[in-house]
Amino acid sequence: MAQDITPITMPKFGLAMTEGKIAGWMVAPDTDIKTGDELVDIETSKITNTFESPVAGRLRRQVAANGETLPVGALIAVVADAAVSDADIDAFISRFQADFAATAGDAATQAPADEPVMMTVGSHTLRVHDRGEGEETPLILIHGFGGDLKNWMLNHAALAQGRRVIAFDLPGHGGSSKNVGPGTLAFFAEVTAQLLAHLKLGRVHVLGHSLGGGIALTLAHMAPQSVASLTLIAPAGMGPQINMEFINGFIEADRVRTLQDVLKYLVHDKSLIGRRMADDVLRYKRLDGAEAALRTVSAACFPNGRQGDDLRPVVEAADLPITLIWGHEDEILPVAGADGLPARIARHILPDIGHMPQLEAASQVNTIVTDFIKSPDLVKTA
Repeated sequence: MAQDITPITMPKFGLAMTEGKIAGWMVAPDTDIKTGDELVDIETSKITNTFESPVAGRLRRQVAANGETLPVGALIAVVADAAVSDADIDAFISRFQADFAATAGDAATQAPADEPVMMTVGSHTLRVHDRGEGEETPLILIHGFGGDLKNWMLNHAALAQGRRVIAFDLPGHGGSSKNVGPGTLAFFAEVTAQLLAHLKLGRVHVLGHSLGGGIALTLAHMAPQSVASLTLIAPAGMGPQINMEFINGFIEADRVRTLQDVLKYLVHDKSLIGRRMADDVLRYKRLDGAEAALRTVSAACFPNGRQGDDLRPVVEAADLPITLIWGHEDEILPVAGADGLPARIARHILPDIGHMPQLEAASQVNTIVTDFIKSPDLVKTA
């Protein structure tokens, strides 16, 4: 009957989480539940999150008691049909816990995983993922509004072949500290420059997406000696238009289903936005200071529902190689922002792609970026 028994395990709320405490069950045993029902409050070192059921069925057993602390992946509950006997459930729990204990023992003897680390940079604590090595000029990745370094999950490893590639969470985002100062592009560009100095990187290629593209351009304007080239994916600052339904909806959404609908603005293929992605973003938004940080950034960068920074003059005056990638079906920043730029700037307009080409067309984006930064001076207008 094991195939009729579904384990519910301690979830992982963020990369740094290793264990969680059962703060309070919200569903009693022998209760029928639906996918998405609020199941249990779980307390971590940073925040208490409500864990929603990943499955539908009958909650037959609360394996973990209120107040109990367990590692990520440990069994906390069992869902099974009423026809499954208590003896079968007992046997399932025993087997699961024995297997989990053995797996945990094996993991303890393995080398540390390739994961981000926390760094103190100036007055900020930044989550940084530094991958790859080689003699080539390093590449730094800057995500957009409300994002984090996981926005590059389909790109980071591919780009770090023979080259050092650094992704990080901007202040106010992901695992980084939540002080965003005035919330301006200049503020974030200055923090990026501080990170480069902290890592002793004299000159880097910069890849920025959306708000991160605006930050990349601002960095090139403020510290041109630090930037070898710019790859801009749907960058901010190329026109006044901005989809404030997305910005405001992202800030205000406090339920998984609501946020999932908002996130669909990001892509042309709406099926890419699943509950797991929305749940992961919502966990970040529930961190202390996250929502206030987003509101500050929105007010600074999108006053009166328009983009506050005009960076077209920076693009036109920049004396460095630039390439532009934009999804033709972008619903956040219109692709018309790519029009009218100098002919020396390579433009890659991707059909049937939305605001996040690095997600929807990862392989194509990786090829464009890799070819460009290998020899950016040789790139011609696409």
